[in-house]
Amino acid sequence: MHATLPLLLTSNFPNLARRSVETLQVNLGYRCNQSCLHCHVNAGPQRKEEMTAETIDALLAFIAASPEVKALDLTGGAPELNANFRRLVVAGRERGLRVIDRCNLTILEEVGHEDLAAFLAAHRVEVVASLPCYLEENVDRQRGKGTFDASIRGLRRLNALGYGAPGSPLLLNLVFNPQGPTLPPPQGPLTAAYREHLGRNFGIFFNQLFTLTNMPIQRFGSLLVSKGQFNTYMQLLHRAHRDENVEHVMCRNLLSIDWQGYLYDCDFNQQLGLPIRGTERARLHITDVQAAALDGWRIRVADHCYGCTAGQGSSCGGALGEEVAAAPTCSA
Repeated sequence: MHATLPLLLTSNFPNLARRSVETLQVNLGYRCNQSCLHCHVNAGPQRKEEMTAETIDALLAFIAASPEVKALDLTGGAPELNANFRRLVVAGRERGLRVIDRCNLTILEEVGHEDLAAFLAAHRVEVVASLPCYLEENVDRQRGKGTFDASIRGLRRLNALGYGAPGSPLLLNLVFNPQGPTLPPPQGPLTAAYREHLGRNFGIFFNQLFTLTNMPIQRFGSLLVSKGQFNTYMQLLHRAHRDENVEHVMCRNLLSIDWQGYLYDCDFNQQLGLPIRGTERARLHITDVQAAALDGWRIRVADHCYGCTAGQGSSCGGALGEEVAAAPTCSA
């Protein structure tokens, strides 16, 4: 796989400083039941990295000492494959945190996880589900044959439990990624297209659609290099940069924690091996610091950061700003 970090380190991206940590985004491991082409984590069934019970205990101690933290955002790989996933969910909810599960939907059918949807509903876990298109052909091309049908079954299972229903406390948000080296279409019109297609053809309903820009790192970045498209894609991100999006990038209030408990400004920096700066140590661990001590620290930026500020902007919660003109389709 082609390394893209050397291509990203030289950058004129604006300087950023951290604010109060409100969200902990925790990577529970790189093992996944899928191997998606756009995956910025390079996750898959053969990966062995997994957060241990001891590190999760340290994470809970970090949370207890950080009252400013309001949300626990669990990701992977497939975070649910971690043996301690449910214990962490319960502990987070008991502490009054908003707990988010970044779910690939197909995990709901894996052996041993048949009751996962009911568990998430019982603990009012917010589900952020990846569905990179509403068309079967595009989803299967990006995520593997049969993924679309399994995802639809997963969404129906969640809907049957009340997820995404009007007035329900069970939030179900979907995630869109472009099929290739293009920017996402406007989030609002694309949301309407998703609602119409999924509702009419499958009876599926959801709360919001988050449009995410593909980052030029790991598996997707390597694919760009292989096809000779890396420089063209970076030029697209640079041209589409909007200064107003800088104010709202997620790294200002988010702290990324890897499967070993080390700290990063965002999940993308984590995958590039760029730890949080502000200390002489090469890497800072959750046992070394409390969240409040990070206020004001300089955020580590590189050229991939333009992926968060291009066009309407991109974050784990979708678009950052006003929509730009484009066709509301997921087929690009």
